[in-house]
Amino acid sequence: MELNKIEHIGIAVKSIDESLKYYEGILGLKCYAVEEVTEQKVKTAFLKIGDIKLELLEATSDDSPIAKFIEKRGEGVQHIAFAVNEIEKVLSEVKEKGIRLIDEKPRKGAEGLNIAFLHPKSTGGVLTEFCEKK
Repeated sequence: MELNKIEHIGIAVKSIDESLKYYEGILGLKCYAVEEVTEQKVKTAFLKIGDIKLELLEATSDDSPIAKFIEKRGEGVQHIAFAVNEIEKVLSEVKEKGIRLIDEKPRKGAEGLNIAFLHPKSTGGVLTEFCEKK
């Protein structure tokens, strides 16, 4: 398995509009895309610093994973995403090594990526996402 780069860092927020006041207004970053991923009950906003993207994640439903995350832990870093090639092969490799998968098969994510998550109970407490550009 080869990780290509950090694809993005996911940050759970209650409100993208409110959070952009900090990221754009204070830090001077620029939001370049806002997208709703209906299947995941989330609205995303992307900002870029160097080669790394920050993904702000706002729940669009009270039963979304982001709403549950914020309820338990509050706003903050929710996951780290790595770019990979051949995501299905990578999932198979980590599963063989005893890592618990949240997603057995890739699914559609923001920015047209195929994504899959690993369970944080098998990754040292860090929700890990693999992303493959299609």
